Amino acid sequence: MSKQFRVVDLAYMAVCAALIAICSWISIPAAVPFTMQTFAVFCVLGLLGGKRGTVSILVYILLGAVGLPVFSGFRGGIGILFGTTGGYIIGFIFVGLIYWGAEKLFGTKLPVRIAAMVLGLAVCYAFGTAWFMLVYTRSSGAIALATALGWCVIPFIVPDLIKMGLAVLLSERLRKYLH
Repeated sequence: MSKQFRVVDLAYMAVCAALIAICSWISIPAAVPFTMQTFAVFCVLGLLGGKRGTVSILVYILLGAVGLPVFSGFRGGIGILFGTTGGYIIGFIFVGLIYWGAEKLFGTKLPVRIAAMVLGLAVCYAFGTAWFMLVYTRSSGAIALATALGWCVIPFIVPDLIKMGLAVLLSERLRKYLH
């Protein structure tokens, strides 16, 4: 495979960046509402693989950074990325990079891809929580790690694992049509 992307790769990446945006707008009401954004990130990686999937995630984030309303709640702008939850959005890049690295090192078998998603999600949580604590402390005062985890991570673990499972199932069925 050449180092450059083919036109069909660019089209897939653009469609997948749009998929992440659309899924970020879908809010599931619960005790703590959540979006389908992480589902889309996992699905994109499962469908396109680490390299193209990571580029799709980066395109999505850049579209939001320049002001397009691609983030949850139809919001956009660099201010969202520098806000309290921006670290979780930026953390999606780490999910993609970990997935890509795992593919390079260990291959593309299903257990490798699932493990990469789980590890990537853990790193996303860690980065996002550290970011949240930094921004929150600057604007509202110090916050304990346990409090930040209780607000930003613990309520989302089970829904994110369910979304990951659904994304793996869907991407496994659709992958054969993209190659």
